[in-house]
Amino acid sequence: MNIGQAARLSGLSSKMIRYYESIGLLKPAQRSDSGYRLYQQQDLHSLAFIKRSRDLGFSLEEVARLLTLWQDRERASADVKALANEHIAALNTRIEELVSLRDTLSQLVADCHGDDRPDCPILKDLASGKACCS
Repeated sequence: MNIGQAARLSGLSSKMIRYYESIGLLKPAQRSDSGYRLYQQQDLHSLAFIKRSRDLGFSLEEVARLLTLWQDRERASADVKALANEHIAALNTRIEELVSLRDTLSQLVADCHGDDRPDCPILKDLASGKACCS
């Protein structure tokens, strides 16, 4: 199948497929006599694996490690679990950061009168640069 068909079946764009190939995440596609990329069923399995991994928030580096583990039939599942646990820890950290951001912004919104007065605690806080320059 050509790249358009592979894109449609995998749910990825042709551009992303070419990118994944260019960074070595996906093995180079076979080429037709006229130079067009040709994909096999195994390529679709790899693309589905990559897409699902990315959908779960794994970085490209982590996806590469997961692909290597997936293709290694001698791997220990403990290695896969350790990688997934590292990712969960990173997600939890990010969630905590996002909750803190939400809470801070919610408090600023609650402190803002939202009326015709020019005084605005939200803008005052943004101008203070508290987070970056203390």
